[in-house]
Amino acid sequence: MRSRLLALLLRLTAALPLRLLHALGGGLGTIADLLPNSARHITRVNVELCFPGLAVTEKRRLTRRALKASACNLLELGPLWYRPLGDTLALIREVEGEELFEQARAEGRGVLIIAPHLGAWELLQVWVAQRTRLHALYRPPRQAWLEGLITAARSRSGAQFHPARPSGIRALFKALRAGETVGILPDQQPPEEGVYAEFFGQPAKTMTLFGKLAGRSGAPVVLGWAERLPAGRGYRLHWRRVDAAVDDPEPLTAARALNRAIEDAVREHPDQYLWTYRRFSRQPAGMRNPYRCYRSGAGWLREERPRQKHAG
Repeated sequence: MRSRLLALLLRLTAALPLRLLHALGGGLGTIADLLPNSARHITRVNVELCFPGLAVTEKRRLTRRALKASACNLLELGPLWYRPLGDTLALIREVEGEELFEQARAEGRGVLIIAPHLGAWELLQVWVAQRTRLHALYRPPRQAWLEGLITAARSRSGAQFHPARPSGIRALFKALRAGETVGILPDQQPPEEGVYAEFFGQPAKTMTLFGKLAGRSGAPVVLGWAERLPAGRGYRLHWRRVDAAVDDPEPLTAARALNRAIEDAVREHPDQYLWTYRRFSRQPAGMRNPYRCYRSGAGWLREERPRQKHAG
């Protein structure tokens, strides 16, 4: 029942103009920035860690813009998931670097896509799936009732989604061997395997799967993301080739190259990155979870020092 109600709500929003949805997202993001809440706190901590050289006024401005973008990301799901595919693709006004994507395809060794949580990543897979057989992993949501809704909405593009377990990983290797395309969203913390590689100068637990896919398949690697244009005017897709070190056999070297590629893209439009995600909550032994080290106030953040234990 809950999934049906949510699907109905998304279908209703699909009928609304993108300009209106993004305006509503801007309003919701402003409210989220004014009121104490976990999304604001997480975003503030991420901004503090990743952009320490900014003045506090600039950090506050970036936080507000990031919260607006996160709200837009949610409200645009209706159009991206439920409009006819032709209407969804018509929202793309420009594709920058399309020749790089096509050159990678022309090599005939499959294509491996880095798709960070930047801009409208749901739209990116729709565009790719119209040009090639696309495969991707997915991690089942915590709310089990959402899984069917999400996979059905994403799969309408023709992309194939595989669960993030050994069978799904084998399917990705098979797809690359067949010359098909694999997309990975690699900028979230893996629950088990992983190495700590720098991201904006911070230790971030990073998957090693991407490096293994790149190294063993020999597939060319590109990075893609969909920029959200101002005032609901649509989207601009960006494609980049990346450092060849992403397929290095040494896991940490490959993970560092992966994070550098993502960081370079994020710096182009830092407000459109998913800063509401706890990217740095898992830390190397002996280091504190930064989201627990800070407290948000009306102004910005204050760092809470660990209490000293006194002998006796």
